[in-house]
Amino acid sequence: MTKQFSAFSNDALGTLDATGITQLIKSGEISLDEAIDASVKRAIKSADVLNAIVISDYDRAKSRARRPLRKDSLLNVPAFLKDNMNLDGLPTRFGSAAMSSKPVTGTDELVNQLHACGLHFIGKSATPAFGFGCTTEFDDGTPPTRNPWNLDLSPGGSSGGSAALVASGVVPIAHANDGGGSIRIPAALCGVVGLKPSRGRLARQAKAKALPIDIISDGVVTRSVRDTANFFYEAERYFKPDHLKPIGRVEGPAKNRLKIGFIYDSLLTKACPEARKAVETTAKCLSSLGHHVEETKFQGDERFATDFSLYWSFLAFTVEKFGGSVFGGDFDSTKLDGLTRGLSKNFKDNWLKAIGSMMHLRRALNSKKSQQWDYDVVLSPVLARPTPELGHLSPAVPFDELFRRLKEYVGYTPLANAVGNPAIALPLGNSSRGEPMGLQLSAAVGEDRRLLELAFELEAAQPWPSLSSNKS
Repeated sequence: MTKQFSAFSNDALGTLDATGITQLIKSGEISLDEAIDASVKRAIKSADVLNAIVISDYDRAKSRARRPLRKDSLLNVPAFLKDNMNLDGLPTRFGSAAMSSKPVTGTDELVNQLHACGLHFIGKSATPAFGFGCTTEFDDGTPPTRNPWNLDLSPGGSSGGSAALVASGVVPIAHANDGGGSIRIPAALCGVVGLKPSRGRLARQAKAKALPIDIISDGVVTRSVRDTANFFYEAERYFKPDHLKPIGRVEGPAKNRLKIGFIYDSLLTKACPEARKAVETTAKCLSSLGHHVEETKFQGDERFATDFSLYWSFLAFTVEKFGGSVFGGDFDSTKLDGLTRGLSKNFKDNWLKAIGSMMHLRRALNSKKSQQWDYDVVLSPVLARPTPELGHLSPAVPFDELFRRLKEYVGYTPLANAVGNPAIALPLGNSSRGEPMGLQLSAAVGEDRRLLELAFELEAAQPWPSLSSNKS
């Protein structure tokens, strides 16, 4: 199975992004009901191909869509919610067979914010168990989520379902979140835009605030920079964090030129020739646009990779040990997947070292040094090599080998989660097979606007392909 999958069609949505669809709705050319109907038909078409939808909620979506929205809202479109957030009346399964299938009561505050931004959820998107995996695959017989650019390949994780649905045209925008690369990795592999914002930019999850080190940021994946910019503008109208510089309305590039550093290698891995070529090409493009561009080195200290890996293991241990009290009495730890169990065991085998690592991680990342940047923006790969085949990072792989592969795989993305700074994945490269290879732009805490302005500039200078050319 190597064919691509596209849900784009000659319907009410056509090949438009979320902003374009909203403009049609505002003008009266189409209705929101028609937009939802078109996305539902596309979702049904995709269901048994991509395996990216875990819960459909089509009837309630149409009912909710009849609620009045602000007339000046920039977004008013169908979307998917990642299956690790609570929406009243639907189960929240966190991608795990250990979770109950009973509908939850109550809606998370973040989901209320997403609704206020104009996202009408028609269902929930697939995610690997508790977001620990970097591919949306399972070891309980559940079919893997597939990459629409090549159905034999991984869509990444943990927001793999959302990225696959947006890239294939089922919806123009979808919720995603990121605790180590989970927005940026699937965005990079599926050829869409994924901004992990500064920590606290959106309403924070209650469970994230309770963590010893909060590494989670919520956001969206989209097919255009303007959709991402418009989403964060709407989000800021709902909730504006006091501790961060406002983003405001971003509609294009800035006039000022930036000092940009680029890197090839992380602490754990070296970029393959295709990833190096993508970085080189974009660095030359940025230079031609008048920015000062020079090579630099990965900014994390030598201990960071080990410290973050042990914290990752600690989080899995808390799921296994305290899942019943955190998620409810129906939680069944005997049904945890191999990756969660393996990470938990890794913490138990190294608990003393892990405690020291967490203390070091917190001290290091709260230091002034972690908040100081030598560059306005740093350019890097998102991943060191092209999209992996399904199975390579599956939780069914023996843990020691899988853990080795995962640590190498996520070498560029976790630092932004720990520090809390923004980082955006853009589909600026392609592998020799033709699949997207995303690149990452990172900036200091609070500089989300700078990344969006630069993303607008790169989108115009290096336009990326879309599966919309395969419209049926």
